[in-house]
Amino acid sequence: MAGHSKWANIQHRKGRQDKARSKLFSRLSKEITVAAKMGMPDPDMNPRLRLAVQNAKSQSMPKDNIERAINKASAADGEDYEEIRYEGFGPEGVGIIVEALTDNRNRSASDVRSTFSKNGGNMGETGAVSFGFDRVGEIIYPADKASEDEMMEAAIESGADDVESSEDGHTVYTADTDLMDVAKALEDRFEEAESTKLIWKPQNLIEVSGEKVGTLMKLMNALEDLDDVQNIYANFDVSDEDMEQYGG
Repeated sequence: MAGHSKWANIQHRKGRQDKARSKLFSRLSKEITVAAKMGMPDPDMNPRLRLAVQNAKSQSMPKDNIERAINKASAADGEDYEEIRYEGFGPEGVGIIVEALTDNRNRSASDVRSTFSKNGGNMGETGAVSFGFDRVGEIIYPADKASEDEMMEAAIESGADDVESSEDGHTVYTADTDLMDVAKALEDRFEEAESTKLIWKPQNLIEVSGEKVGTLMKLMNALEDLDDVQNIYANFDVSDEDMEQYGG
């Protein structure tokens, strides 16, 4: 069970099981508001906002919630969110990147730092982890949307860099600057993707096994539960057997 994409799948299933929709919608709303503030409040004129709205729709976020989040960007009393990236290490030296949107930098830094230290990790300096990751575009389609060959052919024709297909689905990787063009080309052929976003993709993976898996998952879940945290990326490699036994 490797890296970011598998962690995202774990959280996606966990979210369904726990029915943690309000927390998911809060994060999606925050991203929509920030995207609208940084550019035009029109998704057709603002690529980041278009992505944020598309991802919100893919999670069945109500239209009213989406419109409210966009309108919040122009409200006089609306919060000013700041984008911050934290980097740290978990068990076995696993590198972890935490992306946050916060209206209180000091609170956010304190929460992330204490979460690392209380759960077997430690926070590092900016750049201490991210040098081992690549900033790329990621487009995810469900497995039944196309065969492996069909997705590979379409991705290559649209200018993607790589495709990983499994029973969990198809993950298409692009250069960060090509994400919107590739996403549009695939959407024309396969309809809207399940998820389209920029991610931190690990260059190499660190194997974690035994009880260390439990410690790592405890840290990842604790970070995930922080209100300011939007996304988490890590470079761990864990077997399905160890995840089943120790992952909780």
